[in-house]
Amino acid sequence: MDTAPSTSAAAIDYAVIAVYFIFVLGIGFKLKKNMKTSDDFLLAGHRIPAWVTGLAFLSANLGAIEVMGMAANAAQYGIMTAHFYWLGAIPAMVFLAVFMMPFYYKSKIRSVPEYLRRRFNEPTRALNAISFAVMTVLMSGINLYAMAIVFQFILGWPIDLSIWLAALVVLAYTITGGLTSSIYNEVLQFFLIIFGLLPISIMGLAKFDGWDKMKAALPNPAFAHLWQNTISGANPMGCDLIALFAGLGFVLSFGYWCTDFLVVQRALAAKDLHAARMTPIIAAFPKILFPILTVLPGLVAVIVIPQLGSNNQGLSFNMAIPLLMGAMYPHGLFGLGLTALLASFMSGMAGNVTAFNTVWTFDIYQSYIAKNKSDAHYLWMGRLATGVGILISVMAAYLVSSFPSIMDYMQLIFSFFNAPLFATFLLGMFFARTTAWGAFWGLTLGIVGAIVHYVMTVNGQVHYASVMAGNFHRSVVAWTICFVATVAISFITKPKPKHELTGLVWGMEIEEKGEANNQDHNPCPAVDSYLIERPLKFYQKPGFVGIVLIVVTTYLNLLFR
Repeated sequence: MDTAPSTSAAAIDYAVIAVYFIFVLGIGFKLKKNMKTSDDFLLAGHRIPAWVTGLAFLSANLGAIEVMGMAANAAQYGIMTAHFYWLGAIPAMVFLAVFMMPFYYKSKIRSVPEYLRRRFNEPTRALNAISFAVMTVLMSGINLYAMAIVFQFILGWPIDLSIWLAALVVLAYTITGGLTSSIYNEVLQFFLIIFGLLPISIMGLAKFDGWDKMKAALPNPAFAHLWQNTISGANPMGCDLIALFAGLGFVLSFGYWCTDFLVVQRALAAKDLHAARMTPIIAAFPKILFPILTVLPGLVAVIVIPQLGSNNQGLSFNMAIPLLMGAMYPHGLFGLGLTALLASFMSGMAGNVTAFNTVWTFDIYQSYIAKNKSDAHYLWMGRLATGVGILISVMAAYLVSSFPSIMDYMQLIFSFFNAPLFATFLLGMFFARTTAWGAFWGLTLGIVGAIVHYVMTVNGQVHYASVMAGNFHRSVVAWTICFVATVAISFITKPKPKHELTGLVWGMEIEEKGEANNQDHNPCPAVDSYLIERPLKFYQKPGFVGIVLIVVTTYLNLLFR
């Protein structure tokens, strides 16, 4: 097949897309009347139940990277892409629920950078806030660009129209309903993505009469194995055990799921501590099965469309799912599939924009530009930041067009920022001797080390079997530099007094009584009732459910080894 299959949308397909837009905008305007304070707009007022925040936690990650990127990786590397789920997601989500959410939630932080201020100092918070703000709008731009190329190819829409239309819709429902609107829309988008993408996998398996015959049809037999030749690295992804376990399974995975405010923000919106801890646990159950929606279609595509990956336009790996929809879906279902893609792109964009406006308003604007203003002023600034964030995202979408691979590019960004940040958090939460300046300079050196490593790779001074393998190893380098530098500098600088670390370091719990006081002069307040986890039966505890998740994930790794 030298040309890409294509399908023209019919009236019913456009009707399905139109209904989706109406629902999305309706949710935003319906919730507008509840947005009375900056906490309502930016933090959802801590009113949302665990099942909603759990699905939103997962859906916020279902952008272009998850849907198009994972399918593209599967077409390029085979079932080893499932490592992003069973090695690179589930263990970190369990760790977040069991160990880190109590710190985040009990300290009543409004953002991840705010934890760094309380645990360390303002410079560390500022460094993370600025780098995170830049990263979020770049992520939003990727979702916009991915949506534009899909709709240009399948529907014939101009790229400019696709970018601006999606941007305006996301602006409309986030600027009116804030984080609450984004979260409830993410739940809607979660189910849309399921129903829009699942038929591809079902039709694909039916076409080959099951998994066994499908494996036999793969162009590379190694595409059907998760762990084959991972000791030597002689596998489709070119990754050895160090890259997989240390790079993806530890540094990148924990760095994203445990410290990225985009996903942590959903858990912080939960109604109480138990709901916050269960948020990543609830999200982890469907996450285990998501390779059915993303990896499996990529494998189907590489068989059905043999020329996939032969160019960077209509037959690029990134087009695996859109091309399958065009080839396999009838009208109506085709419209649902397009709506699912649109939902995934918009949920990814909205998640990043709502994280951006919170970090900008609380961690940058309120802290360094306009202190001690009224709450109404910060609510206004949050809405303004939403508009500005989306405008920057539009500009970033045009910037992204110069990069050939969405997934490789984003793992590169994560290796720069999330990898060293996880070392900072790990030491901050579990090593009381870590000092403020040790954290600041360790994080700075980790970021610089990752950039230097990337430059050396580009210049040919360091070689890897694949771009992805390079990203995994780079993350280990960045994490190690940050960890070692932070510990070394901490032993020659003065730590904070122990009473200032209460509630911020493991083993230094705060008293579960009294009224909370969230003022700067008392950063470790006593706990309000909603911050106290009620007595639970053993099967209701995040730790027990987390063990179940790890056991299931281990079984899947062995099943597809």
